[in-house]
Amino acid sequence: MAKTGVEQWTIKNVVLDDYLSTWIESFLVDRKAQNMAGGTLYFYRAKLALFSRYCERQVITQISDIVPDTIRRYLLHLEDTGHNPGGIHAAFRALRAFLLWFEAETEPEGWKNPIRRVKAPRVPTEPLQPVELETVKALITCCAGSGLTALRDRALFLFLLDTGARAAEVCALNLGNIDLMAGSVLIRQGKGRKPRTVFIGQKTRRALRAYLKARTDNNPALWAADDSGRLTYWGLNLILVRRAKLAGVKKPGLHDFRRAFALNFLRNNPGEIYSLQKLMGHADLQVLRRYLAQTDGDIQAAHRRGSPVDNGL
Repeated sequence: MAKTGVEQWTIKNVVLDDYLSTWIESFLVDRKAQNMAGGTLYFYRAKLALFSRYCERQVITQISDIVPDTIRRYLLHLEDTGHNPGGIHAAFRALRAFLLWFEAETEPEGWKNPIRRVKAPRVPTEPLQPVELETVKALITCCAGSGLTALRDRALFLFLLDTGARAAEVCALNLGNIDLMAGSVLIRQGKGRKPRTVFIGQKTRRALRAYLKARTDNNPALWAADDSGRLTYWGLNLILVRRAKLAGVKKPGLHDFRRAFALNFLRNNPGEIYSLQKLMGHADLQVLRRYLAQTDGDIQAAHRRGSPVDNGL
């Protein structure tokens, strides 16, 4: 059919305009209607905003203008602008989900989905490095004092390392989610909205008790911001930036605490891979592989424990 400035398709006698920005919003509404977690919705919005801005610079405003080469050049653009392989792959996954949804939602006549012609970018398989325990010690040392902020930051760093919880999960916790007597913490909505229980040891409990005792607000959140509102992911990251600068150490990523928990848990509990899987909230063991940045020393120690010659003959 004839075009009128904006690419149009006929779908069962209905004319469809294919403005990219309009359909991205419709996709996000669909994800929200499926009751997806806030973190998942943020992921899609942020990653698709990257693609939308790229298309604007290329004067691409309609989905019909997107071809496989557009997507390939977009992935190269992400690499050129400093995105790491994991981030590029995440951007590709979000775009693929959107375009496959659009295809299923509209079934436009004569349109070929460009994402089906583009292979997913490879992600390196080397292990992800955790935060060093010495770095965590330095961060905690610079939280000296009895002020509320110092008590909170000290408890936060210990809590992140002791639970292996995701930063967003930590920020979402309420006071009612934690049992200080038992040292158990209920994460009501982990990734995929799956609940699980994690635990904290005696040192973390003492630090948390000191922080909670010093609080005078009525905030139901376990972690309060300086203005007594709920601590957000970005607020938590700013705390880490400030403390790393004061401690004179390179700022670790928030997720590096989770990696450190995984690796050190296995170092202290050889063979407890299934327990670690439950604590981390992973659906399968495959996801754990890149967390376990085992050194040659770890592997040699494991061999000493399991050698059939030294231990069996």
